[in-house]
Amino acid sequence: MAPFRYPFAVRFSDVDHAGIVYYPVFYHYFHVAFEELFRERMGAQAYLDLLDTRRIGFPAVRSECDYRSPLRFADSAETEVRLVKLGTKSLALGYRVSRVHGADRVLAAEGIVTAAVVDLEAFRAVEMPDDLRALFLELSESVG
Repeated sequence: MAPFRYPFAVRFSDVDHAGIVYYPVFYHYFHVAFEELFRERMGAQAYLDLLDTRRIGFPAVRSECDYRSPLRFADSAETEVRLVKLGTKSLALGYRVSRVHGADRVLAAEGIVTAAVVDLEAFRAVEMPDDLRALFLELSESVG
């Protein structure tokens, strides 16, 4: 199955004095796409329910990002989310943020965020529930 894609517009608050997206904002873009994945595939309240009712979280344990091309205020952009690795108690998601103009895409940044699957009450790693495993597997046809 194809990666998840989330379109958005670059906001004025995202850019620095140089007029380009401030580098840590890309991590915000990654997380917004992560939340929107749940909204689109599991329902509007799915991520909130996961945190507040099921008490499962995904704290980042490692992250990296390579910056390729600047984004500027009012650019149309898109974050792509794909599964890089799925473990029993963790996962790694790959993100690609691109400037979009019609059918053309210019890669702005790409990164990987590795997260643990955590019981938020005990704050310890737990096995990923089957429904979440299925959700993430939709993002990749074969995973190592």
